[in-house]
Amino acid sequence: MSKKNPVEIRTSPHLKKNLSVDQIMLQVVYALIPVALFSVYQFGLSAAVVILTTILFAMGTEHLFCKLGNKPSTLGDNSALLTGLLLGLTLPPGFPLWMAAVAAISGMGIGKIFFGGLGYNILNPALVGRAFVQAAFPVAITSWTPNLLQDRFLEFIPSTLTPPMLLPISTTEWLTGKNVDSFTGATPLGLQKFENTPTELFDLFSGTTAGSLGETSFILILLGGLYLAARNFLDWRIPVGIFASASVVALITQWSDPSLAGPMFHILSGGMALGAIFMATDMVGSPVTPAGVWLYAFLIGALTVVIRVYGGLSEGVMYAILLGNIFLPLIELVTQPRSYGEAR
Repeated sequence: MSKKNPVEIRTSPHLKKNLSVDQIMLQVVYALIPVALFSVYQFGLSAAVVILTTILFAMGTEHLFCKLGNKPSTLGDNSALLTGLLLGLTLPPGFPLWMAAVAAISGMGIGKIFFGGLGYNILNPALVGRAFVQAAFPVAITSWTPNLLQDRFLEFIPSTLTPPMLLPISTTEWLTGKNVDSFTGATPLGLQKFENTPTELFDLFSGTTAGSLGETSFILILLGGLYLAARNFLDWRIPVGIFASASVVALITQWSDPSLAGPMFHILSGGMALGAIFMATDMVGSPVTPAGVWLYAFLIGALTVVIRVYGGLSEGVMYAILLGNIFLPLIELVTQPRSYGEAR
């Protein structure tokens, strides 16, 4: 009688990928590198040091809290690196470096470490840091600089090096001294909302406009998202659902008031693409139920346009995603699939 090999039975999942958290985070960083490099090309030295500052302070904050808690450093999972990079890409080109440091510290401390670290945070840490400085420094966070200035690789935007607790140098005065007097000081969203001035869709698509460091080039953001989707590092349904619901709400608002912008403007402008592809898809803050994914995406897209059109601010992506994160437990509760054989 032959001896049979024992059958080993294990719980699901039975198919696993040989990928760790640090590798996944690093792939997202790779997808964002072209966006970051383009921001440096557009805005020069100031863009580079703002991004570097948020990365260093995000990583430093995480390492410090690990030391204070007598825990091993978690810098190796690359989540702090990704948070710092994303945060830097949401800030204006001439944002003072000390304010960028405050954004990184608050984002990591309040948005991540306070909840227990990676996997326990209910809010996107990068957006928490952005929201903190939005409330603390509203003038600096809405001060914009034109792109492709001639000396951008030779000198900093003066406001970048403003000492802590001092008012930054006026961008308008600095540009006037450089014989740049045609810049309105507003992003395409601001021009549309407050001056009813449209922006060419091609300029929004290619990235030849003013704005936050990582929100100008739709094509580079889209290519990064397609790379991650092809490697199954993001749920493609979330950005598709956000764009779809934003388009529907934009059509409704434009039908009620023809002077308002249409769907393509809302999709291509501001932080819509960066938020939909790289922030709303955060694995910790997004749903896992099939119906919940669509509901979550529809909520964010609709709220973004509603805030842009009817709110006091020209941009609404940040608050829409944070609200989506807050509603996540309720979304997963109401969309939980019924177990087989369970009564309705």
